[in-house]
Amino acid sequence: MVEFEKGDFLAFLLEAKRHTYAALGDAASVRSLLPGSRQLEWRDRAWLYRDIYFGMAFFVGQEVVSWQAQPVWSMAYAGGVMEELGGQAEKVAAIYAFLRRALRQVSAELPFRGPACWEEQDWRYINRVEGNLEVFQGEEEITAAGVVLYRLRYCGGFLR
Repeated sequence: MVEFEKGDFLAFLLEAKRHTYAALGDAASVRSLLPGSRQLEWRDRAWLYRDIYFGMAFFVGQEVVSWQAQPVWSMAYAGGVMEELGGQAEKVAAIYAFLRRALRQVSAELPFRGPACWEEQDWRYINRVEGNLEVFQGEEEITAAGVVLYRLRYCGGFLR
């Protein structure tokens, strides 16, 4: 078992999440290990955060945090915009821009995705989660004027 301070882990995870997709979207991509995927990375000392995902309107991915080159925590996720919006590029871009703003609100209390609730005008982000950093599962949703536009499910925890 790799030893590390959980407080250091949490601080790194929050920093990584705020500086990759939430800050830059796909522009945060580095050369991907897997053909056809997007890969985002953040490093600090012995820590490495890597987020690899496939797709756009509907996507599937996995985040892995490593300490001294050993994976210690992971989160898998899948979701995207509602199928009927898939061909509306401007609407999809607006949804994901709102999502990135919500994800920048990530906190030590909910370090998985965004806050429990975050709103801008009639846009609303909701994040429901069960568990803690050890093991968790959750779902996030974006609505506008009460209409569901986006949904994602996620789960993960510390690796043993």
